[in-house]
Amino acid sequence: MKLPLAPFERILKEQGAERVTAEAVEELRKEVENYAVAVAEFSIAMSHHAGRKTVNKADIRISVR
Repeated sequence: MKLPLAPFERILKEQGAERVTAEAVEELRKEVENYAVAVAEFSIAMSHHAGRKTVNKADIRISVR
């Protein structure tokens, strides 16, 4: 999975970074993607545990706690 880089650079700048290296933007993207994959995997497990095939909002919320 490769999310676009621009939103991550924008996030860093909106939070006050004056300048950001390409490596920093790529690292932020990598870490966010890893976190998103972990949340997705746990959310899917939660829906299966509940006997559902559909992941819902509650599964996501439980997964990020």
